[in-house]
Amino acid sequence: MNKPLHPSIAEGLAPASPHTAWEAEYRASIPDERPIENVSGIPIQPLYTPRDWPQYGAQDPLSYPGQPDYTRGIYATMHRGRTWTQRQLVGLGTPADYNARLLGLIDHGATAVSLIPCNSVYRGYDMSSVDAELLGTCGVVINNTEHMQRSLQGVDVGEVSCAMNDPSPFTLLAFMLIAAERSGTDWKRITGTSNQSDYLSHFVANHMFYRLSLAGSRRVLLDHIAWCKQHVPRWNPMSVVGQHMQQAGATPAEAMAFTLCTAIQNAEDCIARGMAPDDFLPRFTFFFDISLNFFEEVAKFRAGRRIWSRVARERLGAKDPRSARFKFHGQTSGVDLTRQQPLNNIARVTVQAMAGIFGGLQSLHTDAYDEALATPSEFGARIAVATQNILREEAHLTDVIDPLGGSFYVETLTDQMEEKILSLIALVDEAGGMFKAVESGLVQRMIGASAQRFQQRIESGEQVVVGVNAYQVEEDASARPFIERPEPAVMQRHLDDFAAWKAARSTAEVDKALDHLSRTADDPQANLFAAVVDGARAGLTHEEICARLRRDLGFGQPLIVV
Repeated sequence: MNKPLHPSIAEGLAPASPHTAWEAEYRASIPDERPIENVSGIPIQPLYTPRDWPQYGAQDPLSYPGQPDYTRGIYATMHRGRTWTQRQLVGLGTPADYNARLLGLIDHGATAVSLIPCNSVYRGYDMSSVDAELLGTCGVVINNTEHMQRSLQGVDVGEVSCAMNDPSPFTLLAFMLIAAERSGTDWKRITGTSNQSDYLSHFVANHMFYRLSLAGSRRVLLDHIAWCKQHVPRWNPMSVVGQHMQQAGATPAEAMAFTLCTAIQNAEDCIARGMAPDDFLPRFTFFFDISLNFFEEVAKFRAGRRIWSRVARERLGAKDPRSARFKFHGQTSGVDLTRQQPLNNIARVTVQAMAGIFGGLQSLHTDAYDEALATPSEFGARIAVATQNILREEAHLTDVIDPLGGSFYVETLTDQMEEKILSLIALVDEAGGMFKAVESGLVQRMIGASAQRFQQRIESGEQVVVGVNAYQVEEDASARPFIERPEPAVMQRHLDDFAAWKAARSTAEVDKALDHLSRTADDPQANLFAAVVDGARAGLTHEEICARLRRDLGFGQPLIVV
C-alpha cells in the first residue's frame, strides 16, 4: 500500500511559482546587474506584479476621475471631454513682431496666449535703460499699456485665455487690464493666469525674476490675490511654480514637494489675512517642468494631485470641491534639450509631452527643438505646436482617461513618490514652513546637492545623453538652425517712439502716480496692486513702477547657496 509523501518531501517536489521561476531565470541571466534608481532616488525593480501594489484586488482600488482623491484626474471627462489648452510661450522683438508671431501660432492651433517679455522686463527695467542690442532677443519689449495694446491687437482677451509671465508687482497684467478697459472689455470676462506670481520659487531658483524683497513680495502677492478676486474674478492670480526648482536641479519628488509647500505657505498667508480658503483656492494653479523621466513624471503628477486633494480639505479647511482640484500647466523641460544634434530635441519634447498628458495636465507648452540655441524660431515653434496636434489627433492619446492607471508599476511608483514627497513636506514643516525654509537656505542646499548628483551621473556616463556623452557625430556648425534676432532698425524705432511718448507725458501726473504708489506702500491696510493698476492707467512705465516699489519695499536680493 502506497504511503503519502512526508510534507517536506512533497514541498521539495512541488513546481516553483511562476514568479519564483521567472526571478531565478532573470538573476541567472543578469548575475551582476547594478541597482537602478530613478532621479528621485526610488529603486526601480525589473518587474512589477500584484504583490507590489497593496490595493490590488480591492473593490475600486482607485478613485474615479473627478472624485477625491483625484489620482486619476480632476475632471470626470478629462481629455476625452476637453483636451488640454495649447498655451505656447512666445515672445520676440517689438510688440508688432510679437503680435505677428502670436496670430500665426493661433492659426496653427494654439488656443491661448502666453506672453514672454524681454529679459530686460524681467529684471525690472525699461528699454531705455538697456543696451539696444540686448533688447527683444529673449522676449517682447513691453514697457507700457500702449505696448500691450499692440502686442494683443486682434486678440479678444474677453474670449482668449491669456497667461502673463509677469513677476511681482505684476505690471504686465496691469497694462493688459488698462488695454482691455480702453477697448471696452469687461474685466469680469477676462480669463488667464499670472504665470510668474510665485516669488518664493524666484528667490530660490530664478533670480532674474526676483525684483522685490521677500517681505515686499509677500505683501504684493497677497494684495494681488485679494484684488483679482474682487475685480477680475475669472483670473488665476496664483501660479505655484515647480518648474524653476526642477530646472535648477531638484528631483521630480523635490520639485513637487517644494511646490506644494509653497502653495501651503501662500494659502496660510491668505487665511491669516482673513480670506476664506474657498474664496481663493479655486483660483490657485500650478506650473511644472516635465522631464524625460517618463514614468517618474507621470507618478509625480498623480501623487501631487492626490496629496493636494487632502491638504486642501484636511489642512487648509476647504469645503468646495473646486478648492481641492490640482490644476496644472506643464512645460516640456528645456534643461533636457541639447545644442548638439538639435533635431533630436523633437523626440525628447514628444516624450516629455506624453508624460504630461498621461499625468493629467490642463495646459501644455511644448518647447521648440531649437530652444537650446536661442529664442525659438517661427519654424521651430510650428513644429512644437504640431507635436501636440499629432499626439491628440493622430496618436489618439485623448481616447482613454488615465490610460496608465492600474499598471502595477505606475501605481506602485505613484505610492512611492507620494511617500517621498510627504517626507520632504514634513522636513519643510519642521523648518517652520516654506518662507523660513528658503530664507534659511535649506531648500537651496537640497536642490544644489541633487543638481550635483545628477551632473556627476552625466559626467561618469551613468546617465547617457545622446549626442553629448554618447553617440556623438561630427557636426557642421553652419547647419544649425538660424538664430533670429530683432531687426536693429525696427528696435531703434521702438526706442524712439517710447522716448517720444515719455516726453509727451505730464510730469505732474507721473509724479502724482508715483507718490500714490509710495503712500500705498506705507499703508499696510491699502492694496498695493490696486495702486499698480492705477499707475498703469496714469501712464507709468514698467521700470517706474518697479523702481519705486524697490525703493519703498526693498530690492530683491536672492540667497545664493554654494
